[in-house]
Amino acid sequence: MKAAELKALSVAELKAKELELSENIFRMKFKLATGDIEDSSLIRKAKKDIARIQTILNEKSTEGK
Repeated sequence: MKAAELKALSVAELKAKELELSENIFRMKFKLATGDIEDSSLIRKAKKDIARIQTILNEKSTEGK
C-alpha cells in the first residue's frame, strides 16, 4: 500500500491492518518452508507495509503532543 493511502486510515484501522499483515507473513513463511509459495518477495513487501504502518502510527501519536 502507498503511504498516502495509509495516512487516510484511522489508528484502529491501521492497527487492524498491521495485525492482518503479520498473520499473512506467518502463513507465507509456512508456505515457503513447504515449497507452496510461488513468489517469496511477497514476504518482504508485507514487512515493508508493516514498517510503513508503524511509522504512520508513530507520526499520529506524536502529532497530539
